[in-house]
Amino acid sequence: MTDHDHHHSLLELRQVSRHFGSFRALDDVALTVRAGARHAIIGPNGAGKSTLFGLISGTLPVTGGSVFVDGKDVTRLPVHRRVGLGVAATFQHSSLFLRESVLENVLLAVLRRAGGGLGGLRRVGARPKELAQAHALLERVGLPTRHEATAAELSHGERRQLEVAVALATGPRLLLLDEPAAGMSPAETARLTELIAALPGEVTVLFVEHDLDMVFELADTVSVMHLGRHLMTGSPDEVRASSEVQTAYLGTVEVSS
Repeated sequence: MTDHDHHHSLLELRQVSRHFGSFRALDDVALTVRAGARHAIIGPNGAGKSTLFGLISGTLPVTGGSVFVDGKDVTRLPVHRRVGLGVAATFQHSSLFLRESVLENVLLAVLRRAGGGLGGLRRVGARPKELAQAHALLERVGLPTRHEATAAELSHGERRQLEVAVALATGPRLLLLDEPAAGMSPAETARLTELIAALPGEVTVLFVEHDLDMVFELADTVSVMHLGRHLMTGSPDEVRASSEVQTAYLGTVEVSS
């Protein structure tokens, strides 16, 4: 696949490795995410999925290899510079301001994007445009009536919804979701699945998820990781049908001849 076909690659990992001492958390991973994809990363525990996310978002430095966003080498760029290029992440370990209201959390992100610092919060009345944007984002993630609650008062599922709103406030081209359904009730998972499915096509979504039902409902492309290596990437059906993937998940099955 060339970089110049109509499904150009938005994210490209070229032989990326991450070692912790002698432990190879990621070993020579090559992966391409095309623009507009709903791309899931799956794999058993210890596969290196969250490490991979850290290398893409910039929270972890690579040991070797390169990360490209839209053809630009971002391997050495810090998180905020990647955000400027349209990469936004939500993590299992939340980065919300728990004492602030739901609305203020989103507004802070909107103002940061608009170039106003945190001082902008103190004169919110003067920013009707950003305020309207923040309310629209809360509507979009399903929290329109919770704007006055503090982030600390939200349920686990609502916090994840708020994190998505905060990430979307940066106007991302690539949205990274790290186990978005972790710890959610079935109803919350269903709501989150709907929310991700409804995101516009110009937002490319890359997500790590344990909930395979959610993966196969949402993803058009699935990459399988196993023991720090990239096992395969394909359509959900191709991945489901792969004996190699089944072995990775189930361990080797003794077959009597």
